[in-house]
Amino acid sequence: MKKFSGIIPPVSSTFDRDGNPDKTAMQAVADFLIEKGVDGLFYLGTGGEFSQMNTHQRMAFAEAAVAIADKRVPVLIGVGSPSTEEAVKLARHAEACGADAVVAINPYYWKVAPRNLDDYYQQIARSVSLPVIIYNFPDLTGQDLTPAIVKRLVLANDNIVGIKDTIDSVGHLRAMINTVKAVRPDFSVFCGYDDHLLNTLLLGGDGSITASVNFAPELSVGIYRAWQQNDLATAATLNKKLLQLPSIYALETPFVSLIKYAMQCVGLPVNTYCLPPILEASEEAKAQVRELLAAQGMLK
Repeated sequence: MKKFSGIIPPVSSTFDRDGNPDKTAMQAVADFLIEKGVDGLFYLGTGGEFSQMNTHQRMAFAEAAVAIADKRVPVLIGVGSPSTEEAVKLARHAEACGADAVVAINPYYWKVAPRNLDDYYQQIARSVSLPVIIYNFPDLTGQDLTPAIVKRLVLANDNIVGIKDTIDSVGHLRAMINTVKAVRPDFSVFCGYDDHLLNTLLLGGDGSITASVNFAPELSVGIYRAWQQNDLATAATLNKKLLQLPSIYALETPFVSLIKYAMQCVGLPVNTYCLPPILEASEEAKAQVRELLAAQGMLK
């Protein structure tokens, strides 16, 4: 199984003002991120608006993503669903169209009992030969995938190779790293919050899958490269700048439109349109984003 590490942005899905996929913008975003040195592209995550798409739309985006990346970096496709049948269908489709891995958030709406959760991940993992990355986001799913749960899933499924741990807790990340890597040393632990990239690396984790990489990839990529070179002074300097960015997420709920606005501000040709029920961000929130980026010297 391929080992995943480094900085992998959860790429924002791009649409025109009528809600149609904007493949020209999608190409520009992929080119920009790859040029900035990211280690992969994750499509159809939370910021990719998978939860507002039907199966056909998700498949169309997956096909476009693989074609646009054109094997320049690994492509990860989100396949999680409240329906195991849909998740398996999406995973098989991702493999068929050439993705390098699938990412599966746990079922949401229901809190799922252990044997049901095990069956969900087992069916996904056994439906493909691709690596599977677990996606833990308890603030949205209502159920935390604890280190003990992840250890159990990993021991039962050889192709579950990593986790995106989107939880604002150093202790959770530390326990995940220590618990799961003890039984699978090559298991990859990615943080899902910008605040924890440097912490994750210092604790023995593997990188980040964070929304700010869409518009400020040089910060996270720079931290990761500095850490690889044992240049902790540079990593710490860049981390101070990175820690200013998460305030964006609190300006709107959901924050997806503001990520696209920040992408506009750094020169990317994307619309801020999001699939309903996500509406256009307020002008007040946009002004605050612009002010934040200006303070960091990031405006185009």
